[in-house]
Amino acid sequence: MIKKKINDHLHPLSNKSLGDLSANIRKPIYDRSQLTAGIVHIGLGNFHRAHQAWYLHRLMQMGEAFNWAIVGAGVREYDKLQRQKMLKQDFLTTLIELDPKGQSSEIIGSMIDYIPVEDDNASLIKRMAEPDIRIVSLTITEGGYYIDPVTKNFDTENPDIVHDASNPNKPRTAFGAIIAALKIRRAKGIGPFTCQSCDNLQGNGLIFRQTLVSLANLSDPHLGEWINNN
Repeated sequence: MIKKKINDHLHPLSNKSLGDLSANIRKPIYDRSQLTAGIVHIGLGNFHRAHQAWYLHRLMQMGEAFNWAIVGAGVREYDKLQRQKMLKQDFLTTLIELDPKGQSSEIIGSMIDYIPVEDDNASLIKRMAEPDIRIVSLTITEGGYYIDPVTKNFDTENPDIVHDASNPNKPRTAFGAIIAALKIRRAKGIGPFTCQSCDNLQGNGLIFRQTLVSLANLSDPHLGEWINNN
């Protein structure tokens, strides 16, 4: 009975339902239909939505960064479910903050799309290759970079890496997809995007570079050199 009463007060989150929310819930005051993408984020979990997405949302609330909206992405099977959930709520997220005085709720509106999750990551590659994308960021856990924790060397024998090295145009990893997108941008004369690791590991930017360049070198050393220099 208690569960039923709680469910009776729950309303699906969507653009349409924003006006029906309680006045004490902070909502986007900007026109989300005017947002354009600037960031592809791979590994769209709670951490990213409660932090990076919130920071962008706050800028948008101040009338800034309308061309830096987030496009979600994923390369794993479980990311398909996350995409379905986000689609149902128009990519909106509810952020609830708790403190000794109580709780506050805010609707985050800085995400505008979620790329279909595919085995060959074709849609992800195509989206990252478009010139409006200036940042590709990751939260894939500290163990997702294919770096041996003891030797600190790149794991060239991992099955995912072996696959991507042999199939650079149909990668299964986020890094393989990023490399494929950068290759297209280089061929079209489009500048590279900034690669940003948001994972909690020391020297995450250097580790991102190590993995990306090492994987690129396995199939195209010239591309690996270009990535390293840019």
